[in-house]
This record gives sequence, C-alpha cells and structure tokens, in this order.
Amino acid sequence: MRVHFTMLVGALLLAGPALAQTTPVSATDQAAIVAPVQKAVVRALNFGQGDLERLRGAREDFTPEGWQEFMKRLDGWLDASGAPTFSSSFVPSGSATILGQGDGTLHVVIRGTLKHSQNASSTTYPIVIEVRAGGTPLKIEHLEQTVCIGAKTTPCQ
Repeated sequence: MRVHFTMLVGALLLAGPALAQTTPVSATDQAAIVAPVQKAVVRALNFGQGDLERLRGAREDFTPEGWQEFMKRLDGWLDASGAPTFSSSFVPSGSATILGQGDGTLHVVIRGTLKHSQNASSTTYPIVIEVRAGGTPLKIEHLEQTVCIGAKTTPCQ
C-alpha cells in the first residue's frame, strides 16, 4: 500500500508542471475569441456624416468609461447635437491579433484601412487599432487608433 501511495505522489509531482502549463490557443479558437471585439471596432468606426444614431449604436459595445474615452477623441468633430461632422469607414486587413489575455481582459491589435470623408474631400490611410476589452460579454474599455503613414514604430511595424 505504501509503495502504491509513493508511486502516486511521485507521478503527480512529475505531472505537476505539465498540468500547470497552458495549452496554446489554436488559430480557430483565437479567431472566435477576437471576432466579437473586431466586429465592435468596425461598428464604432463606421458611421456617416450627420448620422448620430449609427454612431450611438456602437455605444453598447463599450464600457461606460470606454465610450466616454472614445467620444472624447471625437471632440471638435461633432455638431451641436452630437452627430459626426465627417464620415468614417474602417476595413480590417485580416483578423485581430491577441497581444495579451488574462484577468478577464483581452488586448488585441487590428490592422486595416481607415477612410475619413467630409463634404467633397476624403483621406484614406493604413491604421492600427489597439483595443482592450473586458467583461462578459467582452466590451471595449480602450480603443486607440494609430495612423501608420511613414511610422516606423510599434504598433505599425
């Protein structure tokens, strides 16, 4: 009996490190994890000039603090009623990449193309969107846009 117990303890000690290791997330699982966040980013960055309802429609994808931060970045680009004074169109260039995950948060980067139009003029440029989301379901806590024209620094590389 003592030999069996010793062997069991020894087996558990040897297996301990293997049991503690995390299994790598497959590409399919990663895509499923980031898909809702990527869709939320696309909803937030696609709106028409003067279309207050479409802009506000993205609010449910954000935490209250995340929405407040996102709207603060639009200061100066909203009319008196809060509608955008320009149109925005974001097209991802692929799936989001997970930078980190843990403690109920997900940190991802989404690369793509952003087009801003106002009246008769428009500008299109490559962009990297960095997003931190948390909760269940995942809601955007932080969304940061980095234009990558001539940028040779992270996250544009």
